Amino acid sequence: MDFSRILLFAVPVNLLAMTVEWAAWRRSADGDRKRGFYAPDTANSLVIGLISKATVPLENLFVPFSFLLVTAALTPFHLPVDRWWTWVIGMLATDFCYYWGHRAEHRIRILWTAHSVHHSSEQFNMSTALRMPALMPFATFLYNAAYIPAALIGVPPLIIMFALVVTSMFQWPLHTQRVGFLPDPLEYVFNSPSHHRVHHGADNPYLDKNYGGILIIWDRLFGTYAHESAPVTYGLTKNINTFNPIKTNFHELLAMLTDIGEARGTRPVLRAVFGPPTTSAGLSAAARIEGRGGP
Repeated sequence: MDFSRILLFAVPVNLLAMTVEWAAWRRSADGDRKRGFYAPDTANSLVIGLISKATVPLENLFVPFSFLLVTAALTPFHLPVDRWWTWVIGMLATDFCYYWGHRAEHRIRILWTAHSVHHSSEQFNMSTALRMPALMPFATFLYNAAYIPAALIGVPPLIIMFALVVTSMFQWPLHTQRVGFLPDPLEYVFNSPSHHRVHHGADNPYLDKNYGGILIIWDRLFGTYAHESAPVTYGLTKNINTFNPIKTNFHELLAMLTDIGEARGTRPVLRAVFGPPTTSAGLSAAARIEGRGGP
């Protein structure tokens, strides 16, 4: 299956949707920068997205090993790829793994170095969805371990990768303030613009909530759900105040490396790398980072 064709089709659709969203924002009574678009921020998001896509082949050179493929080769279970129920199981299993992988991105510092790029915008619109990290091979390598359970129960890697493409496409239109609440049954089961606005919140009660990809039921089951009850403040708990795409991409990685350099002993180094983003080996470095666990 050629996933690149799916993504190639999705790009013009997404650009059209972004244009419609921008036009609706411009015509609205609340068309101010705090509630929609700000040209430097949008340009930063677009450049970050382009850099991310352009550097994928280079990043793959640094990560030839795949937890997913190795697990699929070693597991004694192999679900048939040509059965419809395998695809249903695969979609559910992958979405379940996505929830835990996404939650780990907010709770493990080295994963947050990459994922913080997605949360770095103080705006919230469909261009925000483009903010994906570039040249973070080690973080990508570790994050992919989240899908070991799906491969372990026999879901073919092809289906897992397809499910991840679908999840990515599903979440793009969730990055908007132009859509309010969906009907209650949909809001209860599926991720929605409202749920994802909460996820991008930079303060309580929204901080580190609503990790779900397609389904929001995992958050309801595991205690990380929050309802949108007030306007959301977007960005990081300590914003980086830059529209430079290179600084935006590497700010948290550099902060982590600074903490490692200032650490004294093995345990502080391990805390700086694998502890929560609020954990810092060096107090001076901690003051320079956002100090939060969370796109």
